[in-house]
Amino acid sequence: MRHFIPKGATLLILILFSCEENNLPKPASFLRLEYPRATYAPLKMDRFQFEQAKGAVVVKKQDRWMDLQYPEMKATLVLTYSPVQNNLQALFSDAEQLTFKHMIKADEISAKPYENPSNKVYGKLFEVSGDAATHIQFHATDSTQHFLTGALYFYAKPNYDSLLPAVHHLKKDIVHLMETLVWKE
Repeated sequence: MRHFIPKGATLLILILFSCEENNLPKPASFLRLEYPRATYAPLKMDRFQFEQAKGAVVVKKQDRWMDLQYPEMKATLVLTYSPVQNNLQALFSDAEQLTFKHMIKADEISAKPYENPSNKVYGKLFEVSGDAATHIQFHATDSTQHFLTGALYFYAKPNYDSLLPAVHHLKKDIVHLMETLVWKE
C-alpha cells in the first residue's frame, strides 16, 4: 500500500499537468495561385498588329477602342488607338495624366521606358502599386503616325495584395504585346 500512494499521486500530478493547452504560433500560409503558361496568337487590326494571349477575348468597341478581356481572371486590358496629327505632346500628356490620376490611392508609380527601333515602337510601361483602380498602364508610339494606350482593370475591389499575383501574370502579356507591336502604314 505504501508504493501505491506515491505512484497514484505521481499519476494524478501527471494527468493534471498534461492537460495544459500549448498554443504555438502557426507559420503564415499563402494562397498559391498557378496560372497556365501563356501562348500567343497574332491579332491584326487596321492600323497595328501584335500577339495576344490565347485566353484573351477581343471585344471591339469603336473605331479606336477595343478591350482584351481575360474572363478567367476577371480582368480587362482597355486599348485606345489615336492617330498622331501634330498632337504627339498632347497625347503623351493625356496618357501620363491618366496614369497619375491614380496617385491618390497609389503607394508608388514606376515607369519603365520601352524602345524597339526596328519596329519603330517607343513607349513607357507604368506600374501602379497600391489600392488603385488600375495597376498597369502603357503607351506606345512611332512618333509620327500612331499612338496606342492601354490600361489594365480588374472587376474586383482594388486590393493590391490580393491582386498582385494576377497583375504579375498579366504584366507578362502586356510586355509581350509591346514587344510584338508592329504599325501598319
